[in-house]
Amino acid sequence: MSLATSSSLPRPANVVRSIPEALASGRPSISFEFFPPKTDAAETQLWETIRRLEKTRPTFVSVTYGAGGTTRDRTVRVTERIARETILTPLAHLTCVGHSVSELRSVIGSFSDVGIRNLLALRGDPLGGPDATWERHAEGLDHAEELVELVRSLGDFTVGVAAFPDQHPESADLDADADVLVRKADAGAEYAITQFFFTTAAYLALRDRVAARGRDLPIIPGLMPVTNVKQLARMTQLSGQPVPAAVTSRLEAVGDDPEAVREVGVEITTELAQQLLAEGAPGIHLITMNRSPATLQVWDNLGVTAAQ
Repeated sequence: MSLATSSSLPRPANVVRSIPEALASGRPSISFEFFPPKTDAAETQLWETIRRLEKTRPTFVSVTYGAGGTTRDRTVRVTERIARETILTPLAHLTCVGHSVSELRSVIGSFSDVGIRNLLALRGDPLGGPDATWERHAEGLDHAEELVELVRSLGDFTVGVAAFPDQHPESADLDADADVLVRKADAGAEYAITQFFFTTAAYLALRDRVAARGRDLPIIPGLMPVTNVKQLARMTQLSGQPVPAAVTSRLEAVGDDPEAVREVGVEITTELAQQLLAEGAPGIHLITMNRSPATLQVWDNLGVTAAQ
């Protein structure tokens, strides 16, 4: 797979927009995260959401890998289609899970061929889910910083990484999390996007720990508007951390009213986003669950224009 920037496919002019440059613009970055659909019907729903959100001109959008890298093909296909057919700037997720270095180089090449220059380098959850034991591919990579180095060696890419305000499930403590983030920055990462969280204090503590280690790494908070009470247990499983009682109590108080749950979820996310932006966060990354109403309402509540 060629890593050349030329391609026979037409590309919107802003596909190669640099996310780090947008973060340095002085305006907050507003971005959206989608997950790869598992069926054709779900993919249709996703594209309806993408088209609605496209009109708002977010700073960038991303498409995640499924657990253990199981949805790689759909992830790559959707991300490449965003690059070809929309005015959006795609951030391509890439994980080490289940991939040899040769396969990783091929995926990076396919992204490059359609003009994608922004990648998010992740170790990823182990095959079998977050509770399984991590096992390195025999011909692959073991840590995210190794993937950062690989991406940077292959061309003119910008690279982001993951951060964990509430502590990574495999980490010894919060200081160890900060040390890992610093190693990623030293490998060439230019910014980080956090796992979703619900307390301003957790974000600020991580940012302060990284700054105390001499790194000025922009850390974008990842926030998820809860629209369904059943999501709470799933969110705890995914993050490895309990959702704070201050959040669960507000949602459970209206748990019998789906519309009220959505409204409260939007309120909680709006309040947290406002606090984070006031504290100097470089932007907000909104996890959409492939639907637009709650995401658009949070952005409207914030009343900000996204960095371009």
